[in-house]
Amino acid sequence: MELEYRDRHILAPMVRVGTLPFRMLASEYGADITYGEEIVDHKIIKCQRQINESLGTIDFVEKGTGSVVFRTCDAERCRVVFQIGTSDAVRALTAAQLLCKDVAAIDINMGCPKSFSVSGGMGAALLTKPDLINDILTTLKRNLDIPVTCKIRLLPSSHNTVELAKRIEKTGVSALAVHGRKVADRPRDPAQWDKIADVVAALSIPVIANGDVFDYEDFQRIKSVTGASSVMVARGAVWNASIFKPEGKLPWESVKREYIRKSILWDNDVKSTKHTLKEMIMHHSSLELAEGKAMIRSATLANLAELYGEESYYWFVNGINGC
Repeated sequence: MELEYRDRHILAPMVRVGTLPFRMLASEYGADITYGEEIVDHKIIKCQRQINESLGTIDFVEKGTGSVVFRTCDAERCRVVFQIGTSDAVRALTAAQLLCKDVAAIDINMGCPKSFSVSGGMGAALLTKPDLINDILTTLKRNLDIPVTCKIRLLPSSHNTVELAKRIEKTGVSALAVHGRKVADRPRDPAQWDKIADVVAALSIPVIANGDVFDYEDFQRIKSVTGASSVMVARGAVWNASIFKPEGKLPWESVKREYIRKSILWDNDVKSTKHTLKEMIMHHSSLELAEGKAMIRSATLANLAELYGEESYYWFVNGINGC
């Protein structure tokens, strides 16, 4: 069944955050679609698909290093979107073909403003290369049986954004996500929802609005202002993943502990887990306080389990008899 892009609440792609535990956490709280973190085509091409029977996961493991580049499971197969960082149509297709049977859709990152992405001609660098965008998206559409989408930022003028969006629509993509900020804007700069509305008015495919969604009520607010089909949330989900719950957010302490449990369950990389915890803590508290310092010192998932009172769960998952 093809992924539905209308009336969806969506977890945005976030580097080092959008791993399996966080995606599963967001979906448990009500996210309809969950994007994985952007992974560069060069990286995924070096991977081999492996079934991890002990975890019940499908792992894409880098040859030579043995490191898990992408981990997924059957439970999220119908809603997980794999986002590729690319600047080349052939490489993008090679990467997508490795993943396409295990994910619901493929997305091309055309909005990341960070230097590691832009310097390689990826992310926001693609916004000034409409011919390359067309090449990448049409190549994927011709050769894949699952939906293809992309995520862009606003261009300097609304006219230019709309013209690019119309060209993207002609490639046959299933949806377009628009982050309501320009490349030079910082997170503290307000998202320009009215500029997203200009794109929505010009297209017939679903447009996913992204930017400044911090409470459940914001899902409807941004839809009302922009007319977008669906809404994507990034920072608001990191700070409290239960933003997807219609009845309101849970206390962030309980959300944090549930994230720890899922990180243990899916054997998440400890550096990734700590990065996500850092983002949570920095919003609600300070890394200079006791919790933050202890979290930074933690070297393993076992250390984090002890810090957050989840030792029994860690022992249970790992088959260790606790005292």
